[in-house]
Amino acid sequence: MEDGSRPLSVDILVLSGSSLMTAACAGDPLRAANRVSGRKLFDWRYVSLDGRNPVTTAGGEWPVSGRFDPGLKRDVLAIVSGFHTAEMQDRRVISRIFQAAKNARSTIGVESGAWMMARAGLLDGRNATTHWEDFEEFAAAFPLVNLRPDRYVTDGRYVTTSGASPTFDMMIDLVRRHAGLSTALDVASVFVYEAARGASDVQSVISFGPGNSHDPRVVKAIRAMEMCIDAPVTIAAIAKRISLSVRGLEQLFTREVGSTPGAYFLVLRLNAARRLVLDTSLRMTDIALRTGFSSEAAFSRAFKREFGAAPAHYRAQPPNR
Repeated sequence: MEDGSRPLSVDILVLSGSSLMTAACAGDPLRAANRVSGRKLFDWRYVSLDGRNPVTTAGGEWPVSGRFDPGLKRDVLAIVSGFHTAEMQDRRVISRIFQAAKNARSTIGVESGAWMMARAGLLDGRNATTHWEDFEEFAAAFPLVNLRPDRYVTDGRYVTTSGASPTFDMMIDLVRRHAGLSTALDVASVFVYEAARGASDVQSVISFGPGNSHDPRVVKAIRAMEMCIDAPVTIAAIAKRISLSVRGLEQLFTREVGSTPGAYFLVLRLNAARRLVLDTSLRMTDIALRTGFSSEAAFSRAFKREFGAAPAHYRAQPPNR
């Protein structure tokens, strides 16, 4: 995991024929990570081959920030593609993707984006996945690729995903690796998203819901904390709810989250307070009460320690979101 001390630069190349949901799953978790953390963890944007908005499967245009530059050095390049990618064989486009991948620390083929990566020779001798509908056709077209039926596959610098939901799982995992499990869980909570399924889970034609990718007791403890933001209970009470000792809960959080349960609970309350500061016109006294602080003064001190400014100043001069 990186320490998140500098933003990861991420370009999301959206090709015509992409799904609205898949394109959103590739970018919105990064936006949410910046928002819940109060800082720019990801310097991300959508781009297209020619700088014009590509047309999606829904018939509407997907807004982009500019033209795809294959010579640009970036941390992550994500290639989002959908229908008709199997017929896309423009050598100039494939050459640009090959060059861009060589200039990126990591390249992600989202849904049918694996077709473009394979055509560029990036996946030869590597493990990869694609959408289950294209599985047999892809395997026949690229016999040098070790195609797997997994939701998403990471092989060195290259990642491939099989659809919208696995892309969301993968981006949550990217947030976890860059900024830690605590931030990843906060991002998942923004979307009311439960524990993600594992990368190696087999794709299902019919999905019966997500599984668990980390200790479910952590999620259960955090859900208990979220239920009492306005009237915090003791860590001993949280531990009792999940049948652990206080010591056991502390060890679990240190191992899985990287902080103590008490510290995590405080940050959870402060993040809730920060959203109220930024998104509502509530008085600071009311925000303090809603997030479990005994007084406005105690709330202001804790808020300033966490975010570097008193809540009133933070509201007047909000950071980039």
